Amino acid sequence: MVIEALELMASKNIGAVLVMDGSHLAGIFSERDYARKGILQGRKAKSTPVTEVMTHGVFVVDISKNIDDCMKIMSEKHIRHLPVVDDGRVVGILSVSDIVTAIMHEQENRIQSLEQYITGY
Repeated sequence: MVIEALELMASKNIGAVLVMDGSHLAGIFSERDYARKGILQGRKAKSTPVTEVMTHGVFVVDISKNIDDCMKIMSEKHIRHLPVVDDGRVVGILSVSDIVTAIMHEQENRIQSLEQYITGY
């Protein structure tokens, strides 16, 4: 039920959960899904199955892709969460926040490298 997904998301302080059918990725359920397909359509969290309001046809990224590839997919597809797969098996999920944080760390490392090169340290 939607209420269980919302409780899990609240307890883990996350904005989305993957909906699995065994080891198969069936969909993704986010706060946005609940707002648009749940609340606005008068559905009750306690009596609505997640499968009725989740996003089907989820975009995924292979584990071999880099941060730039992930950012491009998320930007082009207007999505905030991107499941990561390895040989067709879900191994994780990236959020926009994860991507931004990784890019910031990358930039900090570049700046430090340049500063060390300039100062000789």
